[in-house]
Amino acid sequence: MSSPQDPAVEPEARVVRSEASAFPVLVVVSILVTALVAPIVVGLSAARALTLLGIPDPGPLTTYGLPVVRALADFSAAVAVGSLLFAAFLCPPQQDGLLDVGGYRALRRAGTAALSWAVTSLLLIPLTLSDTTGQPVGKVLQPDQVWHAIDRVAVAGSWRATAIMAVVLAIGCRLALRWGWTPVLFAWSVLGLVPIALTGHSSAGGAHDVATNSLILHLVGMAVWAGGLFAVLAYAMRDGEYTALAARRFSAVASCAFVVVAVSGVLNAWVRVTWGDLLGTTYGRLIIAKTVALCLLGVAGFFQRRRALPALQEQPPNRSALVSYAGVEILIFAATIGLAVGLGRTPPPDLRRVPSPAEVELGYNLAGPPTLGRILFDWRFDIMFGTLAIVLAVLYLAGVRRMRRRGDKWPVGRTVAWLCGCAVLLIATSSGVGRYAPAMFSVHMAQHMLLSMLAPVLFALGGPVLLALRALPVAGRNAPPGPREWILAAVHNPVSRFMTQPVVATAFFVVGFYALYLGGIFDATVGQHGAHLAMNLHFLVSGYLFYWVVLGIDPKPRQVQPLAKVAMVFGSLPFHAFFGVAMMSMNTVLGEWFYRGLGLGWNDDLLGDQRTGGGLAWASGEIPLVLVMLALLVQWSRSDKRTATRIDRAADRDHDAALAEYNAMYAELARRDHQVKP
Repeated sequence: MSSPQDPAVEPEARVVRSEASAFPVLVVVSILVTALVAPIVVGLSAARALTLLGIPDPGPLTTYGLPVVRALADFSAAVAVGSLLFAAFLCPPQQDGLLDVGGYRALRRAGTAALSWAVTSLLLIPLTLSDTTGQPVGKVLQPDQVWHAIDRVAVAGSWRATAIMAVVLAIGCRLALRWGWTPVLFAWSVLGLVPIALTGHSSAGGAHDVATNSLILHLVGMAVWAGGLFAVLAYAMRDGEYTALAARRFSAVASCAFVVVAVSGVLNAWVRVTWGDLLGTTYGRLIIAKTVALCLLGVAGFFQRRRALPALQEQPPNRSALVSYAGVEILIFAATIGLAVGLGRTPPPDLRRVPSPAEVELGYNLAGPPTLGRILFDWRFDIMFGTLAIVLAVLYLAGVRRMRRRGDKWPVGRTVAWLCGCAVLLIATSSGVGRYAPAMFSVHMAQHMLLSMLAPVLFALGGPVLLALRALPVAGRNAPPGPREWILAAVHNPVSRFMTQPVVATAFFVVGFYALYLGGIFDATVGQHGAHLAMNLHFLVSGYLFYWVVLGIDPKPRQVQPLAKVAMVFGSLPFHAFFGVAMMSMNTVLGEWFYRGLGLGWNDDLLGDQRTGGGLAWASGEIPLVLVMLALLVQWSRSDKRTATRIDRAADRDHDAALAEYNAMYAELARRDHQVKP
């Protein structure tokens, strides 16, 4: 075997080997930068700020060890998320569905990073308890106290949940071999970022709804951006076959991530500091430092797209520009993670301000009882679902525009239905309905009905899957699969086939009502912001799945007979009616502890408000189902017309040959019958 210095070895091969051997060095340097910046920032700013606030000093191990371990946890999370993004969407699998070499390596790297993520999350539990109580780590780690303390400290509980999710992720990465599992594992890794985003100073005080939602998007955007760049760089330095394709796809992902990180960062800072605080406080100066780092990342990404991507397009083996710019970006990202940890350890300027009870629980104050004017015009934009509504509308219109440019037609009614669904989603979450929903059960139930019974009907009538399949280009034979192929794989996978069974889809749609409200889930979680996000998501997903099966515009993994669709609709009607009656008949107030704690004097009759919500559920639950029945009748009528038209065209082509054969058959039967008679 030839050595790297052997003249017989091609120069390009020697470059690849050199780059591959340099990658571990880059990883170690990045980890060191992350682990050093975080405690330095804490030592210069956050530690003194916490002391001034009267928080006891837990000792140097916690003061400086916590930010180091937190930075390593964030770094590991980003590598896991980015590696799974790469295996799922940036590097194509083999034709038989198995991961190729690059995807397999990325999956194994994600498993190692997930294991590191789990270990650092477990270490952060005692460090967080020590930091919260002001006691050294040795005293906190007493077995008879630590497990009880975890349930009392929200951040420690979040790290426990993160550790469990990271362990599951590591096991999944170790067991998976086929491409079909990588999107699922990627979604799970993104979900693992949520628990810790729901805690911390972003989840408390004024405007914590905006701060928490923006922080979730910020963490996801940073993990996808930094981790994806890390995975692409690792692939390029190992001479990956599809480096040009991976870099081109990641460029689009990075552009979106840059916008998400920038906008969410601005929103998170906007609710915490004023212009005067930017230069006058430690928190503000750290925000400026993060902003500078973000601008540097944007500049590096710009030059990478201007120089590295064209060089790869012209000469695929030429990876030097990509490796250079990506290596610089990785180091900047490492420093940025350290800055972010230091920022998270620094109290915001308004921490001493005492908010009202409603502002503590909701994140904002309410001007008074809900009136028609306040419901219509008192808006508070929901960063998660309001943004989702706008993005869905833009993507749908882009698909329609692409079809029209190509000369294809798309029914106007479907476009109107989809845009109306986006409008309902926006109104339900960002108008006065969304503002008052967390504070009043009746408004919450109205929001529930809009999200589960009306918006999904309109979305299903819009046929988004069919539009995407028609608008997106086909990858072609032996070409790497693209978005169209990913959608087809999602539609026809075993999970979709199971969930689209009429009984399963109906049960998922109906049982959620009873489990949430009558099963005690709502009463236990009504005060948690994350629970409200999960409820709204469940309403949308369960409703869309049900109506996707019933209306049948989009392609599905299984065909459902018209009689089964009618049975699904009429079978769900009694359950909705009984649910509304049950809510109106209850004598126990759901979430009474939470609603009383808001201190809203104009909402004293909680039982009456709950019965109003039950009445809304009973009355409004039937209207969308009636609309669905009308839509089914229209579909059947159009199907009959298409069938009749197809038969008429066939008759015109063969001059009614089928009818002639039919008449000849009966004539022959009549002749034989006549011959048999005496």
